[in-house]
Amino acid sequence: MNETEPKARRKLPIGIQTFRLIREEGYYYADKTAQIERLIEHGRHYFLSRPRRFGKSLLLDTIKEVFEGSENLFRGLHIHGRRDWKRRHPVVRLDFSGDFSTTEKLEGVALALLDGVERKFGVTPRHATPDNRLRHLIAELHERHGERVVVLVDEYDKPILDALGDPEIARANRDFLRGLYGVIKSCDAHIRFTLLTGVSKFSKVNLFSGLNNLRDITLDPRFATICGYTEGDLDAVFAPELAGLDRERVREWYNGYNWCGDERVYNPFDILLLFDRREYRAWWFETGTPTFLLDTLVRHGVNAFALDGLIADDELLSSFEVGEIAPESLLFQTGYLTVEETSIGDGAAWYRLGYPNREVRQSLNNALLKRLAGGAGGPAARNRLRNGFLDHDLAIVEAEFRAVFAGIPSDWHRRNDIARFEGYYASVFYACLAALGFDLRVEDASAAGRVDLALRCGGRVYLFEFKVIERAGEGSALRQLTERGYAEKHRAAGEPVHLIGVEFSEETRNVANFETAAA
Repeated sequence: MNETEPKARRKLPIGIQTFRLIREEGYYYADKTAQIERLIEHGRHYFLSRPRRFGKSLLLDTIKEVFEGSENLFRGLHIHGRRDWKRRHPVVRLDFSGDFSTTEKLEGVALALLDGVERKFGVTPRHATPDNRLRHLIAELHERHGERVVVLVDEYDKPILDALGDPEIARANRDFLRGLYGVIKSCDAHIRFTLLTGVSKFSKVNLFSGLNNLRDITLDPRFATICGYTEGDLDAVFAPELAGLDRERVREWYNGYNWCGDERVYNPFDILLLFDRREYRAWWFETGTPTFLLDTLVRHGVNAFALDGLIADDELLSSFEVGEIAPESLLFQTGYLTVEETSIGDGAAWYRLGYPNREVRQSLNNALLKRLAGGAGGPAARNRLRNGFLDHDLAIVEAEFRAVFAGIPSDWHRRNDIARFEGYYASVFYACLAALGFDLRVEDASAAGRVDLALRCGGRVYLFEFKVIERAGEGSALRQLTERGYAEKHRAAGEPVHLIGVEFSEETRNVANFETAAA
């Protein structure tokens, strides 16, 4: 086909995780084989964490086909002319999905998975326990085929994540998996390649103590785009689907995930649903935000106001353990926060985290608002608040915020510890605004210092300062905005600026002062 001719539309691979099906039946495919080749040629044992619905299963299936020598599937892709396709390796693939409510059920799933691989290769099991059966299977396959074995584990952590509501079962499942995964290291002489993937990154001490030879590529810039679609992928592969879509709006809604690479990526599930339905909605978020995520944030008193711009280090991002899950780690590993900026020096790495895109910011804060405000601030109230800003009717804005706080049942305050945190008031306020989808900047920096919150909408900039006060009438929030000159950089940019000082009363648990001024 002439390069100037429009590309033909293909089928959208929504929910398709089988590489052979994608290639043989004419689905779109974004070529990830250059990074797969790097994995294969420069290492042996890997671990990769990515959020749900990010293409991890398809990645593993593609690697399986590479090692099994399925040359025809790779014609036209980067890796095709760069491998000896006659050299084929036996592949042991374990995909953990099922009922893990007890460790006995987990053991049953593991045995069924091994039984399937044994039947595929005609191997007769000689042991009863999963770890010994896996050890025998790997050694037997190496001996029979004369090539080392490839071990691929999908959703390695699902048996633990599914049981987090019952820590005793979660720990038992973790200990079972530790014994099973430890076999991989003991069989190193028989293994050519290993990749374990999942959502979380559990502590090496507790889960991977027997498998400490894994190379974690979760934050390796060379593999930052191995899952997900880049802007280049959209242009090169999905160009026929972009017609009629506002590209900047597509980016605002769905782009922004980053794992220390030079490029940000889209969640494949989101962008494929957008192409199919032609609607901007929270496709990924709506597929199931785990209850334990919201429970953990509320239980730890996480300030929604402080999530955007959170600073973390390697230890914090990997501190994921049963009963000891850091909320920041949980948000990052499950895809609700992503890396905005990286700083490396003196042997340590620091990361500034933020919401990846509008979908996540808006949807997560909407869900948090329901928890923080006990059901106050429903859709009708949010719509009135949104129109108040767009129409620059600050009287309506004030009335709606007062109504939200007044609508929080008094018994909800008594039953929830988070109401005692100073950041609670600002968290509710921020969640209200973020749930509207507005452009928000937390602690927006200027030469004068940092203002608590900057909001852009309707061609205007609103700068907020929050205070918790003991008595009404202090007026210190607006005074601070005025005296410190936070508005100067926005006026210099030619933007109309409005100052809003919000003071909360611990006694009334409502807005005590809501003062505004044009800057």
